[in-house]
Amino acid sequence: MSTVTSRRAPAATTPTPHRRTALDWRIRFGALSLIWGFSFLLIKVGTEGYAPFQVTFGRLLFGTAVLAAAMVVKRERLPRGARTWGHLAVAAFLLNALPFSLFAYSELTIPSTLAGICNATSPLWGMALSLVALSEDRPTRLRVAGLGIGFLGVLTVLGVWQGFHGLDATGTAMALLASLSYPIGWIYVRRTLAGTGHSHLSMTGAQLLLATAQLAFVTPLFTTLPGRFPVVPLLAIAALGALGTGLAMLVQYGIVAEVGPTTAQMVTYFIPVIATAAGVAILGESLTWSTPVGAVIVLAGAALTQAKTRR
Repeated sequence: MSTVTSRRAPAATTPTPHRRTALDWRIRFGALSLIWGFSFLLIKVGTEGYAPFQVTFGRLLFGTAVLAAAMVVKRERLPRGARTWGHLAVAAFLLNALPFSLFAYSELTIPSTLAGICNATSPLWGMALSLVALSEDRPTRLRVAGLGIGFLGVLTVLGVWQGFHGLDATGTAMALLASLSYPIGWIYVRRTLAGTGHSHLSMTGAQLLLATAQLAFVTPLFTTLPGRFPVVPLLAIAALGALGTGLAMLVQYGIVAEVGPTTAQMVTYFIPVIATAAGVAILGESLTWSTPVGAVIVLAGAALTQAKTRR
């Protein structure tokens, strides 16, 4: 659930171009959209058998295993330097450990469809941060308008005219905070880890490794070992980590290197659509008119916040 600028497990460095792969990038783009869109369904299924911290720990563990295997195949080494690892530890917390845990906890009380839509607000949060000078991106009138439209869409999704009736405020706030954590993490990464000279795969692998270590420390403090291990939730966690975190990051890297970040970040606008369809069709989650309408408004606002000015 990460795009180039703000999604599920972003990398700490900008990838360098490489030759095209045999599989067309459009097919990989569609696969990436499906993987990240179904991630919210997998989180929901995982939390039906395990505690949220356990879901997050398993997700990171399986994701790290995939990247470790890729590093072995490509003969990549982990980055060196205590300062680099210190910055990576902060990035791991802001971009992986914290948002993954918040989404897992939020889906205890809110539908996966709502969590997927909240995830799409990350570009809006990034624009809001630029207004308070926490980002180097300069706001424009068009992007500010997108910010206003986007948050109008959030209010539509939440049904503000009904007093947020039927929604869990705590769970919704957790999902929105998870989305806020991504742009904060990206601002930190750009200011501390840009131009380190290490490869994308090396930095991403180290970042996920640190996030896994953080959850390995936290999880036993707040959870107890399950008395039984339900198979379906466990498989959901494995798929969430291996596919939704590990493999998805490798696919994302390839798309960015081939067609650039501007095209690659368009995956952001497909994730809530797929998450909503999966939640309704597979999990039987209810859907009122305000949810899809609000989601469209959110995505329109998010698209405007990413608009580039022409000279």
